[in-house]
Amino acid sequence: MRTLSKLVLAIALLLLALSAFAQAPMKTSCTRSANLLACSDSLGNFYSVAAAGNIVYLRGFEADSRRFWAQTNSRYGQLTFFTGLASDGESWVGYSRRVGWTTINHFSSSGGSVGRFTCARVGGCQGSR
Repeated sequence: MRTLSKLVLAIALLLLALSAFAQAPMKTSCTRSANLLACSDSLGNFYSVAAAGNIVYLRGFEADSRRFWAQTNSRYGQLTFFTGLASDGESWVGYSRRVGWTTINHFSSSGGSVGRFTCARVGGCQGSR
């Protein structure tokens, strides 16, 4: 499903931006506390990131599809495993492997999507199916 690919890519970009302290290309407003970051953008999307130990909780709303989603990431060394669920019933699983400053991401969804994309701090993200 194309929406899931965009969602997973958006989540990866969000995490990449947060880790690199980069600014999003659109106007984004964020509020931050010790372990919670909540943001909204000029397109009407919103999302939050909360950390507890080696677990990161992500929640959001996609304005164009009008759906809510939640994802949980668990990090073990260089590997991060994630599972997610959207309000339309779609679910997904995947993992990310960090190699230096590059992250290699694999995912599959209940909608039949399978994908792989690579994100680098310098070059951004590049996907393949």
